[in-house]
Amino acid sequence: MTASDLRAHALDQLNRYLEAHPREREELGALMAQLLEDPADVFARANMRGHVTTSGIVYDARADMVLMIHHKVLDRWLQPGGHHEGADRLDVSAAREVREETGVERFAPWPAGAGGALPFDVESHAIRANPAKGEGDHLHHDFIYLFAADSTQPVQPQWAEVKGVRWMPRADFAALPSPRFARMNEKLVALRESSAPA
Repeated sequence: MTASDLRAHALDQLNRYLEAHPREREELGALMAQLLEDPADVFARANMRGHVTTSGIVYDARADMVLMIHHKVLDRWLQPGGHHEGADRLDVSAAREVREETGVERFAPWPAGAGGALPFDVESHAIRANPAKGEGDHLHHDFIYLFAADSTQPVQPQWAEVKGVRWMPRADFAALPSPRFARMNEKLVALRESSAPA
């Protein structure tokens, strides 16, 4: 995909997400504005207004477990993810991050549908300046995709980037100190009650 194709793809994903979650429109205003107005590349890490990241919530509904990584730099539990690389669709980028950081290979988009993968959650959060990397304060606009997996499969952490990988009970995931985990937990519960992955 070209840079303009990627931007159009991200805008389409955001608009479709907001159709399903209109109450989140205000908090995603900075992302919407940047996708519509910023002449710079919104996928480039050098864009200090903000740039797109992707991540994955990998969920075993039967065991009620979520796959999480312990981030080496931030020293806290997060879903696997990172900066968008290359020219892939956002869901493909999220899946690659899951494989790279956790070593888990067998997972599938959930729920699967003919309309293609849609974000499970979208969140913008502030990142503090990192002078060692030549980075100022900026935003990460994270497109988060949901994948179903069996939590009995082995993990192989990417030790260069993570301090650990584990399947975490959903209740522990919901209790992590960030409103976004509580919000995603509510979505997981609603989805789990309405359907289950094949």
